[in-house]
Amino acid sequence: MNSASSTVSPTSSASNNSGSAPSASIHIGRRGFFSGRDVFDWLFAALIIAGGLFAFSRYGASMDGYEEGILIFAMPALIALGWFWRPLRILVLAAGAASLLAINLYGQHSDAFGADLAAADKVFLLKYALSSQSAILWMSLLFFMSTLFYWGGFFVKNGENSAAEAIGSRLAWGAVFMALVGTLVRWFESHQIGPDIGHIPVSNLYEVFVLFCWMTALFYLYYEARFKTRALGAYVLLVISAAVSFLLWYTVAREAHEIQPLVPALQSWWMKIHVPANFVGYGTFALAAMVAMAYLLKTASQRALLIGLIGLPVGLIAAILAARFFAADLPPETIQGLDGWARKMTGLLVFFGVCVALRKPLTARLPALATLEDLMYKSIALGFAFFTIATILGAFWAAEAWGGYWSWDPKETWALIVWLNYAAWLHMRLMKGLRGMVSAWWALCGLVITTFAFLGVNMFLSGLHSYGTL
Repeated sequence: MNSASSTVSPTSSASNNSGSAPSASIHIGRRGFFSGRDVFDWLFAALIIAGGLFAFSRYGASMDGYEEGILIFAMPALIALGWFWRPLRILVLAAGAASLLAINLYGQHSDAFGADLAAADKVFLLKYALSSQSAILWMSLLFFMSTLFYWGGFFVKNGENSAAEAIGSRLAWGAVFMALVGTLVRWFESHQIGPDIGHIPVSNLYEVFVLFCWMTALFYLYYEARFKTRALGAYVLLVISAAVSFLLWYTVAREAHEIQPLVPALQSWWMKIHVPANFVGYGTFALAAMVAMAYLLKTASQRALLIGLIGLPVGLIAAILAARFFAADLPPETIQGLDGWARKMTGLLVFFGVCVALRKPLTARLPALATLEDLMYKSIALGFAFFTIATILGAFWAAEAWGGYWSWDPKETWALIVWLNYAAWLHMRLMKGLRGMVSAWWALCGLVITTFAFLGVNMFLSGLHSYGTL
């Protein structure tokens, strides 16, 4: 019981001993959710409600009943999140204000249908900051810079949280801000191309990689504040930077930043909730895997690290080369993709080798092992809950789009494998007390399974989800 919830008079003991009526004033209870709100909390709530009402008045004619329901639900959800984690309030309000500024700048230049998107190359703020592509490029740069500062913090011996890591954290916040602005503005831009083109930007690999980057970073930043350590930033930002690198390659190789009309299967309101729920799972699974890597570098023997961290990319390279040279009927684009992944795995092999060689400075600032295990568990538990919801929503979406809840499509099959993997991990932890290096290796290998379900299926297998091919 804390001091906020109970008060005991210092004379209570003496009064009771003398036989007189007790003079202590004892108040037992937990402070209510609304009673502890200050003026800034209520101001934030008022701004969110005002923004929702503005969206209804401005864009209500373009919404169907499901979209209106999502917007109505989003308002109290944002308010609750902002009250629960106060830094989120600044992020939401700043991203909303910047997005409205971009929309206003677009609105000053119109064409036959709506805002003239050519203004993105003419108006200074749009060209260099606030158009969707500019904002996402800023996101990419800030994530790379954040990763460098987090890693630099390992080699500065001036306290548990170095100044370099503090800068890395601020840069990560800036990257999340620019990612949200880019996402919101891209949503607006899609509606200015033509009738029935506009859609929430979670429909292709380019858009969902942006979603993965900012969502994973935001979860990490919450846990960074919760556990009061920045030492894990280098590990988590590493997987985000890898995703950003893929995003930039994909942009150049496929011109993926161009907004395209939705294929018929994606023209459903289910997409608006299924995909974000899915990527809560992907993001937290990736976060848990990087925490597991930190745990292993801190605890595993040199031999185990060499066998595990070095053996994993070596095995993947061997599998890729085997598929490359022994499967003669592979199409040229698949062979090209396999060669690219072999190069990536070689880079991963070199990186793991550096980590093993520098394990002492890379683990000197890490929190206690119990903290790492707790963070790993919380991340996987949260991700599993949302991934379960996303899988159920995906089944309903499949029934609407293809006439059946489950068709053993490769994407569905691998989603089930991911679900079973983390269900087994949670079962072993909760029922059998799984802890230590076994759980860490399992969580790290889980990222490989999840990555294949996310990307590998799109590369090597065809099916009903082939609209997401590389």
